[in-house]
Amino acid sequence: MAEDGREESVAADDDSQHTAEDGRNGLNNTMVEESPTLLRRMEICVAEAEKRSGKNAVNMQETFTVYLIETRPMDALAEGRNPAPDSLWRRYSEFELLRNYLLVTFPYIVVPPLPEKRAEFVWHKLSADNMDPDFVERRRVGLENFLLRVASHPVLSNDKILHHFLTEEHGWKEVVYETGFQAKADSRLKALSATFRVRNPDKRFMDMKHYSDELQSHTSQLLRARARVADRLYGVYKVHGNYGRVFSEWSAIEREMGDGLQSAGHHMDAYAASIDDILEEEEHYADQLKEYLFYAEALRAVCRKHELTQFELEMATQDLISKKQQHEELSTGIVRTFSFKGMTNKLFGQEAPEQREARLKLLEELIEEGEEAVKDKTVECEEHVEKAWVDMQRFKEQKDKDLREALINYAVMQVSMCKKGIQMWSNAKECFLKM
Repeated sequence: MAEDGREESVAADDDSQHTAEDGRNGLNNTMVEESPTLLRRMEICVAEAEKRSGKNAVNMQETFTVYLIETRPMDALAEGRNPAPDSLWRRYSEFELLRNYLLVTFPYIVVPPLPEKRAEFVWHKLSADNMDPDFVERRRVGLENFLLRVASHPVLSNDKILHHFLTEEHGWKEVVYETGFQAKADSRLKALSATFRVRNPDKRFMDMKHYSDELQSHTSQLLRARARVADRLYGVYKVHGNYGRVFSEWSAIEREMGDGLQSAGHHMDAYAASIDDILEEEEHYADQLKEYLFYAEALRAVCRKHELTQFELEMATQDLISKKQQHEELSTGIVRTFSFKGMTNKLFGQEAPEQREARLKLLEELIEEGEEAVKDKTVECEEHVEKAWVDMQRFKEQKDKDLREALINYAVMQVSMCKKGIQMWSNAKECFLKM
């Protein structure tokens, strides 16, 4: 992941542009001064998880999990000092709020996903309970990974709200809501409408959206296959415990063969018990795949935002063309298209000159506003395309590196597991030879 990037601050000219500049001003107000990524300035970890009970918003008792975030400045560590970390507790819902804020504030960025709220693609011996200690521990690791991803991003890492989240235990929610990000969020219905009605979307974004669908499909299929294999592998290993039991019981009735059978039985028991640690390690690689399963949706969100901005530009352009046509028809008296207004003029006569002049003046004002709106939407659309494409390329490089590393490590783990199986049978063979 590129950690050296810097977010350039854009100075706004209040007199020249309105909508697009207001959006950029709002963005600049949430950014800290131009600087390296936060991860180069601060050590971040989610140190532990703790189960708590309390009253919820409707005054009902509930049990929930909180996570301890610890941070330390890197300059102190570089100077050889090791100060006690600053720490605070956060609930999963607070991580969700932070990510929702980032999605709305930075629509051109593939925002890192959170770990799953409830276990998915689990094999039958793995608990799907979101309070299960093993699941909570994997989620803790996932939440730490989320923070490290965000803190190493060249744009997201310099956001002030992120810094508040990491350093201010109380009052940070109020700061988030004061940004008004919820009012800027696009409705799902609006985004869906744009998807089907946009006429000229950027082909690169259409291809990327298709790719995100394929990425999600393939990773989910891989996770399902892995869960089925884990189920069968667990059964195969545990059945080896029957060998151990049989050899141990058999050894009791043998004199010369007894020691060899007993030793072989111990090797079989150890082999059967080893599957628990093996599958626990496998869950680590499964979680890495799940991250990119959820990344696919983040990638689609960027593509949907492009469709929406492009659709709004097309609607603004169409509205401007319509206003100009109305102005031309009214000023020349030549009606080129059928309209209810044209029919009424033919039936009841032309409107008075004063009314005509007032309508022309109003249309001129609307045309001027429309031209400004098209200009602003064009700038917004071009900026989104430019910034989003840069970030999507950054994401693809990160994804290729991460998945390659995860799959190689998974293969190495499988090879190691098979070697242990071979070693177990080799040890059993030596026991049998000594009988």
